[in-house]
Amino acid sequence: MELDLVRELNWRAWPPRLPEQPIFYPVLDEDYALRIARDWNVRHDGAGFVTRFEVETEFVRRYPVRQAGGRTILELWVPAGELDEFNAHIVGEIEVVHAFRPG
Repeated sequence: MELDLVRELNWRAWPPRLPEQPIFYPVLDEDYALRIARDWNVRHDGAGFVTRFEVETEFVRRYPVRQAGGRTILELWVPAGELDEFNAHIVGEIEVVHAFRPG
């Protein structure tokens, strides 16, 4: 599970994307993240987690905010090849703020 890999990286980085994942999509709206974790990840992965982390403002401005659906469905699109550099600009730790399991 991806969260196990984040833990192995001391909560300071996201693991490399899989070949079928050319983009890292951090979600910018907590309600949207909750819906993904609860309604999609639990059903498909057996558990869902919402994380929170900060990225240096000047660096993250290079990634335009993308609207992926409704007006609150906002994401950044970070190419997989830029993830190491993105990780280098994370401020502090990645934290789990919500966890969902079946039942």
